[in-house]
Amino acid sequence: MKKYIYILFCLLLISEVRLQGIGELAPEKESIDFPPHAWGVDIMFGEGGFGFGGFYRKDIGSDLTFFTDFSISEAKDEREFEYIDYWGNTYVRGKKNRIFIMPLNFGLQYRLFRKEIGDNLRPYINFGAGPSMVVTTPYEDEFFTSFKRGEGHFTAGAYVGVGANFGLDQSRLLGINIRYYVIRFFNEGVEGLEGSYLKNLGGFYVTLNIGSMY
Repeated sequence: MKKYIYILFCLLLISEVRLQGIGELAPEKESIDFPPHAWGVDIMFGEGGFGFGGFYRKDIGSDLTFFTDFSISEAKDEREFEYIDYWGNTYVRGKKNRIFIMPLNFGLQYRLFRKEIGDNLRPYINFGAGPSMVVTTPYEDEFFTSFKRGEGHFTAGAYVGVGANFGLDQSRLLGINIRYYVIRFFNEGVEGLEGSYLKNLGGFYVTLNIGSMY
């Protein structure tokens, strides 16, 4: 998984920033005024697998942006190990529940190095926090039908991240964001493997942002 994340990150940098190296001083020219609103989808790659979500952003200053986002991804116990049976089916011994994380976050994004780096690479840092719902579904059931017996658990979470938006197009948005999520339960947590409860969920995610500006 990590290998594919690194490949994706390198391809984005090569394709979008090939005319200007990262950190190279940009020629003196007037900065582009990008539209103040943006919305789109997030494609997420984490240690637990893939995820997806959506976001909305609104500029509230020259370098400061308010945002909200929602995502769905799967979390796994680090002790899980997939086996393959004679017929090619995969299974995890001792697994009781699938665990899905659904955080709703509100936060701020701050653009870095506006004067030092050209507009085709717009790095930033961001921080978000908000309520999180964690859904557990029985592992013994088929994936989609298992949601009929799913259980919801509520807590709070947050993340910090660093990322960049690429390109000079003023209508389309393409970016990448590396985030570290913290989602913690203050009770016994949720059961993944039989008899094993997880209190801390989250971890690192590489998120591809694709959207529109207006």
